[in-house]
Amino acid sequence: MPLLDAKEAAELVKLAPATLAKLRVVGGGPPYIKIGARVVYEVADLEAWVAARGKRRSTSDTPRAA
Repeated sequence: MPLLDAKEAAELVKLAPATLAKLRVVGGGPPYIKIGARVVYEVADLEAWVAARGKRRSTSDTPRAA
């Protein structure tokens, strides 16, 4: 069970560390573990969270109404 700190986790999921921190507060982010004051993430949890989010589509991929 490899653990990553918040900065490493943010790099893995391609988000800014501040965004990952905000998701911890508001919810919707990947599961995390607190060890004292330290926040860590399991690699498997991060990979599952990314997979569950699916691929984002750009607004140019959205069909326009006629």
